[in-house]
Amino acid sequence: MHTSLDDTLHEGAILVADSHYAPWRTPFIDFLSALDKGEIQTPQLILMGDNFDLLFGSITQTLLLNRSAIDLLNSLSLKIPIIYLEGNHDFQLSAIFPHIRVIDRTHQPLILNHNGSRVALLHGDIGVPLGYKIYTAFIRNRLILLGLNFLNEKFGGFIINGLSRQMQRKNHCQQIDNFEFIAKRHSRAEWIKGCDMVIEGHYHQNRSFYYSQLIYKNLGAFACNERYYSVKSFQNQSALEEVIFHKEPQ
Repeated sequence: MHTSLDDTLHEGAILVADSHYAPWRTPFIDFLSALDKGEIQTPQLILMGDNFDLLFGSITQTLLLNRSAIDLLNSLSLKIPIIYLEGNHDFQLSAIFPHIRVIDRTHQPLILNHNGSRVALLHGDIGVPLGYKIYTAFIRNRLILLGLNFLNEKFGGFIINGLSRQMQRKNHCQQIDNFEFIAKRHSRAEWIKGCDMVIEGHYHQNRSFYYSQLIYKNLGAFACNERYYSVKSFQNQSALEEVIFHKEPQ
């Protein structure tokens, strides 16, 4: 069981962002299986949010749709420490993953130490316009989710089925033209003071920027080309090595 409040970002830790696992998009479960079998080794796994397309703790249908990946993650969490930063597609996860350290949106960024550097980790959907803040507070409200679950169950899963169809049409690999503006805004946020590196997902851009003493890294989406990241030290600084996951043929 690995639920200790370890504030270290370990050398060789693996970070995975925006896998968007769903019954029609399964490479993430192949990756978890490789970890579970020891084919990929890491002292620490950090899930950066939106690792499921639709996983809401109070919505029963989303638990059923994702049962295989949920069970595999729970098995893996008994072998290695896992941190899960909730995203905007996967939240209310603490009860689902009892042995995983779940960080909800209100407690992000998570600040970890790596070789003397302070590294801020977050999914990325903070520092957003007021309308989004209201929406995200609304959709995470337990009573509202229970009401949505009741309606979804009563009317044959129409809410989740509709969202699933919408997600199947979504392109997770689009380039954001003004992304440097977003990165610069995040690098100046109040919560970033005192940090040496910021790592976030959400935007799927796989881009890095350097601002004075701060390194900003936006991770690429695993859903795009099955990339993940391994924490390495380079010239006494924290760095990320990009790795492309390839499922071994049966």
